[in-house]
Amino acid sequence: MSRFPRLTGRIPPILPGVAVCLAGAVLSWLLSRLLPGASPLLIAILLGAVWGNLLPVPALLHKGVGVSAKNLLRAGIVLLGLQLSLSAVLELGPGALLIVLLSVGVTFAATLWFGKLLGISFAQRLLIASGFSICGAAAVAATETAAGAKKTEVATAIGLVVLFGTLMIPAVPFLGDLLGLSDTTLGIWIGASTHEVAQVVAAGDAVGSSALAVAVTVKLARVLTLAPITAGIALHVRRKGLGTGGTFPPIVPLFIVGFVAAMLLRTAEVLPPSVLEIAQILQTLLLSAAMFALGLGVELRSLLRVGRRPVLLGLLATLVILVVSLIGTVVLPLA
Repeated sequence: MSRFPRLTGRIPPILPGVAVCLAGAVLSWLLSRLLPGASPLLIAILLGAVWGNLLPVPALLHKGVGVSAKNLLRAGIVLLGLQLSLSAVLELGPGALLIVLLSVGVTFAATLWFGKLLGISFAQRLLIASGFSICGAAAVAATETAAGAKKTEVATAIGLVVLFGTLMIPAVPFLGDLLGLSDTTLGIWIGASTHEVAQVVAAGDAVGSSALAVAVTVKLARVLTLAPITAGIALHVRRKGLGTGGTFPPIVPLFIVGFVAAMLLRTAEVLPPSVLEIAQILQTLLLSAAMFALGLGVELRSLLRVGRRPVLLGLLATLVILVVSLIGTVVLPLA
């Protein structure tokens, strides 16, 4: 009996919470294998939200949950850079790259404008604009610090990304077939419009292997814009004096520097495929653990009180990126 308190006292206070979040990530990853097209990030935040709203989260876990929501998230975003090869993106050609820039830029700006008209908070507009134009939940979480967002706003943005992105999985291939698009053209449209990487994979796979390959590459080209947009948001917050509590986010956060460094490392092709595969699995687990931690802090009562305006903004953002990317895919030369 006398040894037990001394033994537990040696356990780092963050360890129990981090371990639980990682366990939630593993469970989410296993469940995603049983549910084709379901993102482990989505499952993780749902599991966390169910626990956080049905049962109290023990105080022993609080510090580790906080570390998971921030530090594990940033580590996952750094590893996300290892999926990006600049050479593969450049091989898409100027037409496809212009489609990517138009899809991201127009959707981001239009979402901010529509959100202002709807009277939605600046932080909420930024989160939704980032998630819908760049890369879903990872972009929402990466923008959180710069935007000074609340947990409820983060959860709302991620929930909307999941909702509308999931609807796009069957909708975009169906519309592409209706319009008579070739597999390659449809793959570009899927990659330039669909919100989450996992959702792009599911939609591209439904069309065929050729569509899947180009869809993922185009989607990863969109992910490239995460670094400059995050830096731009931080710079805007500084210039407008919108920091919370008198503090302002760094213009280029350290984890974004790591993201760019990882991207350059992948481009240099110095890492073997086995290392890249392990990094991809680890990245998914880290981001899922962060989503699980975010879910534990979500109060469904508060989430239900957000009203219809954020949902309407999510619908408008989805329509904008669908239309802009489709026009670009049909009009611009793809070679």
